[in-house]
Amino acid sequence: MNTKQMKKLILSLSIILLPLSIFAQDTWVEDPAHSKLGFTVTHLGIADVPGHFGDYDVTIKASEEDFSDAEVELTVQTTSIETRVQKRNNHLRSADFFNVEKYPAMTFKSTDIKKVADGKYELTGNLSLHGATNEVTVTMVHRGTIANEMTDGNPKAGIQITGTIDRSEFDLGNGFPPPMISNDVRIKADGEFIQKN
Repeated sequence: MNTKQMKKLILSLSIILLPLSIFAQDTWVEDPAHSKLGFTVTHLGIADVPGHFGDYDVTIKASEEDFSDAEVELTVQTTSIETRVQKRNNHLRSADFFNVEKYPAMTFKSTDIKKVADGKYELTGNLSLHGATNEVTVTMVHRGTIANEMTDGNPKAGIQITGTIDRSEFDLGNGFPPPMISNDVRIKADGEFIQKN
């Protein structure tokens, strides 16, 4: 191969690979020490009862710095549910609710994201829980990204997700209808995400 042919080959490869570099996605993983996946239900129509899941993995992929093209995947181990009352935890793990032996995990995978304001998005995806899969839309907020001496130079991004799901759509706790326990389950997830690559 002569010099002219080599130059043409290099140019062709550059043209092919350039779009890949432009649209390369960064992968972000949660920092467990600074993240929490929480929820709240209303009991008897008069009191809010909070809880959270202690064992989960969430990954965000995005090529834009503002996370406007974010793709989110979440897997939660349902047995890790925690509400500060062991008897209630055990009941929630039973067949009356999550049935963790049959359905040990719930998952979410985003399918679409729409910008509604600077740093604020509508995130839509499929939530699989208790043997059912439904499309849900939540609000995602990018609270900023920093990389300085406090983060050892590693970029960290703050992401918050809030929204409401209807547990009746997943046949979750059907024997305990409202107003005993609200159908609406309010979700609030706060996380720090570390850039992996």
